[in-house]
Amino acid sequence: MRGYLAALAAYFLWGLSPLFWKLLVSVPAIEILMHRIVWSFPLLIVLIVLRGQKKDFIQKVRSSGQRWPYIISAILLAGNWFTYIWAVNHAFIVEASLGYFINPLVNVLMGVLFLKEKMRSLQWVAVVMAALGVFYLTVHYGHFPWIALVLAFSFATYGLIRKTGVFEALEGLTFEMLILFLPALGFTYFLYTKQGLAAVNGTLLLTGLLILTGMVTILPLIWFAYGARRIPLSTMGFLQYIGPTLQFVLGVFVYNESFGMERLTGFGIIWLALALYTIDLVRQYRQYNRA
Repeated sequence: MRGYLAALAAYFLWGLSPLFWKLLVSVPAIEILMHRIVWSFPLLIVLIVLRGQKKDFIQKVRSSGQRWPYIISAILLAGNWFTYIWAVNHAFIVEASLGYFINPLVNVLMGVLFLKEKMRSLQWVAVVMAALGVFYLTVHYGHFPWIALVLAFSFATYGLIRKTGVFEALEGLTFEMLILFLPALGFTYFLYTKQGLAAVNGTLLLTGLLILTGMVTILPLIWFAYGARRIPLSTMGFLQYIGPTLQFVLGVFVYNESFGMERLTGFGIIWLALALYTIDLVRQYRQYNRA
């Protein structure tokens, strides 16, 4: 039961995160990103120490021959975070949610292209339908959904690199924040010298919210990792849509982003593709259990 509650908490927090990022709309997205990195890193170090992984983590950092892949994954993660924060604070929450809707299908495509995995027939249908949905949105809505595609492909590529890495989830994220920490701290100091740092020039509440970006980042990741080890893959397959669904609802009904018939049609095609993908996931999981 705890595993289900942890996974639900993670996806709900991710889904409701636009409510938090909107509170920082007066702060440039690049500065929010810097704070997110700077305040996440010490929290991760504390977690590594509390879990007794300090010695193992230091050994892996010193001996790892895979530093370049993790440098690339760190850059991809930072780019993904920046794009999402920028999208939320520039009224593109609906399009950002689309990125995380199609992310599972991009993951499947990445597996075929780079890991030589075989795609099942229903997965092929789902991927093609999702591509048609994106094409429809581009042609009929008159706007190429670049935010959605940047989010989906950056996170899928990030997952691909992490899948082949030597670090486990918490260690890997800590190493990535270690890579990004000094550049983020240096850029934050640069903004301070130019008197352009919102954390200093803004209100006490704004400063507190910027410090909280670390907790908002790390907490759902901890819950997700806890839940993923304790509940079935098929269940996680369903739960992963809670986040983008809540983001979509917030974008349309709370922040009044436009969502006409053309957009509904394009999203509908993609949602149908996701339904087929989920059906295939459940069917495959049941076959695995019977075997």
